[in-house]
Amino acid sequence: MPDRLRWLGHATVLAELDGTRLLTDPLLRPRVLHLRRAAALDLEELENLDAVLVSHVHYDHLDLPSLRRVSRETTVVVPRGAAALVRRSGFGTVVELGAGEDVEIGTLRVRAVPAEHDSSRILGLRSEALGYVLAGSRRVYFAGDTDLFPGMAELGPDLDVALLPIWGWGPSLGPGHLDPRRAAEALALLRPRVAVPIHWGTYYPLQSTRLSLPAFLTAPVGEFERAAAELAPQVDVRVLPVGGSLLLDQG
Repeated sequence: MPDRLRWLGHATVLAELDGTRLLTDPLLRPRVLHLRRAAALDLEELENLDAVLVSHVHYDHLDLPSLRRVSRETTVVVPRGAAALVRRSGFGTVVELGAGEDVEIGTLRVRAVPAEHDSSRILGLRSEALGYVLAGSRRVYFAGDTDLFPGMAELGPDLDVALLPIWGWGPSLGPGHLDPRRAAEALALLRPRVAVPIHWGTYYPLQSTRLSLPAFLTAPVGEFERAAAELAPQVDVRVLPVGGSLLLDQG
C-alpha cells in the first residue's frame, strides 16, 4: 500500500504511512451546529483505522458524533484532560499526551508537539492544544489549530509534509489561528519538502450565503499559494480538493 494523505475537509486527514492508518480531528457531518459542509464526502475508507488523533477539544476538532462513526476499538489519542469525554462515547483505548510526549501506533511513533491555541468546551473542560509529528520512514506534521510560535523552527528541517491550517469556517479568524500569510511564514520556519493546506474551504455558517457559496471558502488558498511562493519558495505546495489524495511515493 503506497503512502498517502487524503484530505477529508477542515482539519480531517486520513494518513496512510508505512501501513498504519491514522485519522486526524474527524469532522464528518454535513451539518455541525450552525455550520454546513460545502461538499459531500465519501466515508467508505474509514474502516480499519489504527488510531484517531485529536488536537484539541473545540467542537470543530473534537466532534463526538463524527468520532462515533469510527469503530470503538480504535485507539484515540487526545490532549491531557480530554480522555474522560472520549471514553464516555464508548472508546476503550484512549491515550492522553502532553507536548513532548509520544506513543507508538502501529509502525509509527506519534509525538505530541505544542500549538499556540486556546482550547476549551462548555462546562469548564479545558486542555492544551497540540499538534502531532508522525514519524516512520517519513515525517509528517499535523498542526491542528495554531498560531505562529518560535518552536515551529525546531520541528524541521526533516519534515516531509506539513499539514497546515490556513483559514477557518467563516469570513474572519479569531486569535490562535493562521491566516494565509502567517501560514506561509510558518512554512519558512518548518521547511517541509511538501505543504498541504487544510482547515479551509469546507464549512460555512448558514447565515453567510443566499444564492452562492461565500468567497472565503475559496479565496484563502490562493492567498496562501502566493505568500508561500514569496516566503518559502523551496516548499512544494500541493492544494487538494476536499476528498483529494496525495500519493507520497510520487513526490
